[in-house]
Amino acid sequence: MRANRIHRFGPPEVITLEDVEQPVPGEGEVLIRVKASGVGPWDGWIREGKSVLPQPLPLTLGSDVSGVVVALGAGVERIKVGDEIFGVTNPRFTGANAEYALASAKMIAPKPEGITHVEAASVPVVAVTASQLLFDHGQVRANQTVLILGAAGNVGSYAVQLAHAAGAHVIASAARDRSDYVRNLGAARVFDGRAHGLPADVKDVDVLIDAAGGQIQAQAMKAVRKDGVTISAVSRPDQDEANRLGIKASFMLVEVTSGALTSIAKMLEKKDLMTNVGTVLGLAELRRAHEMIGLERAPIGKIVIESA
Repeated sequence: MRANRIHRFGPPEVITLEDVEQPVPGEGEVLIRVKASGVGPWDGWIREGKSVLPQPLPLTLGSDVSGVVVALGAGVERIKVGDEIFGVTNPRFTGANAEYALASAKMIAPKPEGITHVEAASVPVVAVTASQLLFDHGQVRANQTVLILGAAGNVGSYAVQLAHAAGAHVIASAARDRSDYVRNLGAARVFDGRAHGLPADVKDVDVLIDAAGGQIQAQAMKAVRKDGVTISAVSRPDQDEANRLGIKASFMLVEVTSGALTSIAKMLEKKDLMTNVGTVLGLAELRRAHEMIGLERAPIGKIVIESA
């Protein structure tokens, strides 16, 4: 089979499309015929050797995956050969940008009906991240005010939709030319935080969701009410500043599970949540995809690699 591999850490040029042996699923794993796989910023961190997890070389890049199960490892239940699934490969977030991929049975779920494999591959990491930011860590509920930084990005766009669906009042930061897009997702107000900073009248926020990082995070923390919550999936908030402001602040690493994916799938099937596919490339174009995620201003939508 063909797989996008790296033998050393570095720029996109280190990616090579190679012929490798088709893997065999171990206990708790399934082998997937990959139809589509995603590309996100974390893939760039892994490629550059900046992953927070150990990444033995050589490795196959990619984690978001959608495809068809072709073989089962020992101990796998409730999944059978021929099932269409979507999800994430493994806790190291590697192995998906290939023709076949192994995945942990605990990190996949049935592919939502009514969407394509390309659409499904755009969902797992970013949608689950948004959901866990809002509800597992932020404890967002109806009638609260939620401020979302990086609202036009892949995580941010799901956060806006999910917060709006939960009945929250959503204030969002996004570039001016993307403000209409974010409003259509459910934001009541959109401002350009990077260009103009935080508006003076944005205050008493219940929950701050940071999907952008950078200087705007520190500014936005000052808008959170006392005993409010700041949660980031990008960079660790200043804990001393959080203590001074009397707010809770933390950094989150996503945990993709079958249960979390199933909840997202139900919303997608009901059209309560919309996917956002950006550029679709072929398996041999992964270098180009990594060049795109490295741009200072990444294009709107998730980059997806179509394998078949």
